[in-house]
Amino acid sequence: MHSRCQETLIEGRNAVLEAIKSGKSIDRIILSGDTKTDGKDESLKKIADLARSKNIYLKYENRDVLDKASESGRHQGVIAYAFGYEYADVKDVLAIAKERGESPFLILLDGIEDPHKLGAIIRTANLAGAHGVIIPKHRAAGLTATVLRTSAGAANYTPVAQVANIARTIEELKKENIWFVCADMDGTVMYDLDLKGGIGLVIGNEGKGVSRIVREACDMIASIPMKGDIDSLNASVACGVLAYEIVRQRR
Repeated sequence: MHSRCQETLIEGRNAVLEAIKSGKSIDRIILSGDTKTDGKDESLKKIADLARSKNIYLKYENRDVLDKASESGRHQGVIAYAFGYEYADVKDVLAIAKERGESPFLILLDGIEDPHKLGAIIRTANLAGAHGVIIPKHRAAGLTATVLRTSAGAANYTPVAQVANIARTIEELKKENIWFVCADMDGTVMYDLDLKGGIGLVIGNEGKGVSRIVREACDMIASIPMKGDIDSLNASVACGVLAYEIVRQRR
C-alpha cells in the first residue's frame, strides 16, 4: 500500500527543475522577488517558464520570506510546495526491474539518520541504475526537503519504499532470487564476491554499522579496500563505491 508524507518542500534550483520535469504534483512555487524585476537569473527564469507551461502557480517574494520558509537553509531562491511524496511499495520496485528486463538491484538502508546522506544515496542509486531504495519507517531519515534537495532531483525518478522491518524484508525478498550483501570492514574484499544477478546492497548507520539481525540476514559481507590513514568511509561514499562494483560486475 502506498503512503504519503505531508506536503513536501522541494528546495534548490536543480531539485525543483527536475521535480517539474518528472511530472511531480506541485501545488505552487515561490521565487525570489528580484528575479521578476531584473530577469537576469537564467536558471530561475527557466524554472518559471517551465512552471508556467505546466500551469503551476508562481509567486514572487522577498528573499527573507524564502529564508523563513526554508527547511534546508539552501533554497537558492526557489521553493516548490509539492503534494506529499508517495512512497513506493517494494513490489513496485521489483516491477520496475521486470519492466526493464533486468535482475533486481536494490539498495537497503539500515538506520541512516542524516538526511544529507540519504539524499546522496538516492542520487547514487539513480546514477548506478538501482531500481529503488528501501528505508525503515522508524529511527531513520525519511523524505524531507533536505533529502530531496541533496538528491539533486533523483528522488523524483528513483522510488523509495518504507518498510517496518529491514531484516524481515530481506528474508521476503530472498524468495525473489535476490542475494544480499552488506557493507562491513570485517567482510570479504568486494572484488572477491560474486555480485551479479539479483542483488540487494545493505548500508548501515555510520556510527553503529549494520545491525546484528540485519547482518545475519545477509548472504555476503563486503569490505572496501582502504589504504589511507583513517579506517572508514561515510555511509553515502561507501554506498557509491559498492554500488559501482555491482555495476561493473553486472555489465
